Amino acid sequence: MAKYRKILVAYDGSPSARNALSLASRLAGEDKSWIKMLAVVPPYQGDLELIGVSDIKEAITGPGQEMLAEARQLADREGVNILTNLEQGEPYEQIVHVAEEENCDLIIMGRRGKGTVERALIGSVTARVIGHTNKDVLVTPETGKLSWESILLATDGSTCCDNALARALEIAQERKTKLNAVSVVYTNDEFYALGQEVAKELYQEADKVLDKVRNWGRDLGVQAELFVRDGDPHQAITDLAAEISATLIVMGSHGRKGLTRLLMGSVTERVIGYADCPVLICHL
Repeated sequence: MAKYRKILVAYDGSPSARNALSLASRLAGEDKSWIKMLAVVPPYQGDLELIGVSDIKEAITGPGQEMLAEARQLADREGVNILTNLEQGEPYEQIVHVAEEENCDLIIMGRRGKGTVERALIGSVTARVIGHTNKDVLVTPETGKLSWESILLATDGSTCCDNALARALEIAQERKTKLNAVSVVYTNDEFYALGQEVAKELYQEADKVLDKVRNWGRDLGVQAELFVRDGDPHQAITDLAAEISATLIVMGSHGRKGLTRLLMGSVTERVIGYADCPVLICHL
């Protein structure tokens, strides 16, 4: 099933986090899902009494409680019921832990802006959550809206992308919409020195990857529109997403095995940083 039973929203009070809650509220309304709101505050790492703080617990957890109170007010305005949780520690570790402990099947996180740091996402909480969790992760920009009108799957035919394909087809089938899919031939200066025959083989491989999308889609009664693009993969994917007015991009993740790649600037990470619509990352 493409529908998510329990959703974890990571909340830090930012505009992107408020938008993440709004998306979760809509999804919960459509699918009758539960929403768990999580705020994470830093752990106690010193003697706060030395600087005149009498209530150490309140000094640490107070901001988190305020964030959750704000989240409950927002949820009330959205007309949804939420459960809240406040944890201390490393944010990505707590998000991954709570998602596992609470048996959530989707984590929703906001993405701030599109500046240099946000685009790189290197070492960010979002990147680390994606690298460590085995749950699906939906990342939305501050102004991203949830819609099923134009779904774009980015695939290279790998095992992790097959899982994303299955999820994308489930969504398209249940939401009664077509699926767009793209396979990108990576081109650079070395590519053009390979020779016409080698280049032709790479394009043929991309066609084969998309044949799987067509065949799986046919079995489920899902119409698929297929695209082969070339260039830098993340740029080709986000350019196509803008061209077809994609409302959701679906991609796969290598999980823990791909953590080093993810934190060093993988295609998935860069698509998240540049996309104007929400990006759903599916795990094995």
